[in-house]
Amino acid sequence: MRARRLSGNRVQLLTDGDEFFPRLFAAIEQAQHEVLLETFILSDDKVGRELHSQLIAAARRGVRVAVTVDGFGSPGLEGEFLDKLVGAGVTFQVFNPGLILFGVRTNLFRRMHRKIVVVDGILAYVGGINFIADQLSDFGPEAKRDFTAEIEGPVVNNIRTFFIKTNHRHHLRPPSTARNNHSQKLPGKAQVLFVDRDNRRSRNNIERQYHLAIRNAKRELIIANAYFFPGYKLLWRLRRAAQRGVKISLVLQGSPDIGIARWASRQLYTYLLSGGVKIYEYCERQLHAKVAIADDDWSTIGSSNLDPLSLSLNLEANVVIIDRDFNHALRERLQSMIQEHCRCMTFEEGTHNHWWNGLTSTAAFHFLRHFPHWAGLLPAHTIKLKKVVDNGASTSLPNETRNVAGTDA
Repeated sequence: MRARRLSGNRVQLLTDGDEFFPRLFAAIEQAQHEVLLETFILSDDKVGRELHSQLIAAARRGVRVAVTVDGFGSPGLEGEFLDKLVGAGVTFQVFNPGLILFGVRTNLFRRMHRKIVVVDGILAYVGGINFIADQLSDFGPEAKRDFTAEIEGPVVNNIRTFFIKTNHRHHLRPPSTARNNHSQKLPGKAQVLFVDRDNRRSRNNIERQYHLAIRNAKRELIIANAYFFPGYKLLWRLRRAAQRGVKISLVLQGSPDIGIARWASRQLYTYLLSGGVKIYEYCERQLHAKVAIADDDWSTIGSSNLDPLSLSLNLEANVVIIDRDFNHALRERLQSMIQEHCRCMTFEEGTHNHWWNGLTSTAAFHFLRHFPHWAGLLPAHTIKLKKVVDNGASTSLPNETRNVAGTDA
């Protein structure tokens, strides 16, 4: 059964960890029944330690707390960090933990890349912000620009149900005290669709929403994406939309944390610029956003990049929001970024000046056309969730398995 948009939600845009972390920590501090948290990166730094403290305090006052982190994204958690969480009663799981051989992580593919928090079945946070200090503006030049949506309303129950079914169904059952029912007065007017991507039944859900938005856009489309290397059909739709008069703007990385990501994106510039698509490279700091707006009321925000990993391998989650106020708030942030901190790419800059660049561009297009099929040929290992249990011994992840109980995800 395909998910549908639910009306009556309140949605607020939060920019960077500067806005997100205080809002979330305040919500956890006020939680009475349940905190469910899923993230790609949980780091043992000032952000991770503050979250750690809030979760322990919540668990000790009787709130049920469940956490899932990704084994690739969160490999360096030390025993004491985990011992205190588990000792306080937090259900802590690691998605697809893997061995580190000669300093190299072996769990390279099919990462759990989602960033979801649900508090008391009433508030949800969905976006791209990890629990690490580089999501704060005071981190310096390597601080990341990113966004999260705070959501209150009927769709929160869908997000909570998804969380339990996908990550904790074997040892986390819905309690009778969970507050899933809202008052008759709905908190807002936004229509929200929660949409996920996995490697089974929901392979194209998020990409499909982008295709619909591009196809239906009549006036304007802005996409801000950290890692932009989408499928051939999506590129074709962007170019066609620009040619029919839609103002298409892409905000991409100008100061990337992964150099090959910008190189890959730039292989596509000639094709897009020649079709009328505007490309801006964000240069203030590193771009980590995964957001888009179309016309006056459509927006999306979440964890999914527009690259082969997010579109063909990773487990991702976005929300699609139909709301003029949220669209306006996100547009203002994006326009401010474009006007103050972006470099507009010219056709001359995006045109390949050497014959070998033309070859790499051609190869990139063929790679994009066939990657989803090739991704299916990659090792189809059984994804595991490892639950950390309190047996009195110090715990570390992902290499020590004596303290974990495995379950199929």
